Amino acid sequence: MRSFSEIDTTAKRASKAAGFSWGIAEEIGKSIRSLELFGLPGIINLNNYLKKIKQKHPKKIEKIEKENKTGDKELCPIYSGVAFLDRCLELEKLKSIKFYKVSYPLLMLPFISRASEIMSKKILVQYENTSFLLNFDKSIFSKNIDKQAQPLANVISIEFIENKNSFSEQDWKELYKLSEETFVDESDSSKEKAAGAGLTDND
Repeated sequence: MRSFSEIDTTAKRASKAAGFSWGIAEEIGKSIRSLELFGLPGIINLNNYLKKIKQKHPKKIEKIEKENKTGDKELCPIYSGVAFLDRCLELEKLKSIKFYKVSYPLLMLPFISRASEIMSKKILVQYENTSFLLNFDKSIFSKNIDKQAQPLANVISIEFIENKNSFSEQDWKELYKLSEETFVDESDSSKEKAAGAGLTDND
């Protein structure tokens, strides 16, 4: 089994060889490591995508809007992901965002996952029949994920989820009331013991 360090380094170097700058390649290495750590097929997707763009490097995305498309051309998942991560705090006010015709969409996922941590918000990502819930870059819950490479997503929908408790106020009050049983008022004797602690005369 390959180590995560090997995965990171090889993904980074291969990305540089495919035309990305060293700075972007560094980000790609970390992203593929993250995907593989969560059990998602990062290497397969990256390998196929880099072979696809080796002869014609994709264009960077200049600005992210509520809806993002480039006519008949496919969006680069890496440049789209980097742009999303860079501007995530500004994008939160949009509530939801869509990207159209994205190549190898899984490669965009780790950038959005890191944005989830920066924003301190869960983010729901959906495309085709697949969905991901990103939890502050700590975990990724997936549904119907294809373990092979998916070369194109016609639409990627991204939704920022408002933070809220998973429990009712009543449950919280009941639990808190039970916890109060550990609150013990200091007695006079316990105060005296505390006052004399460490002052024993050994002479």
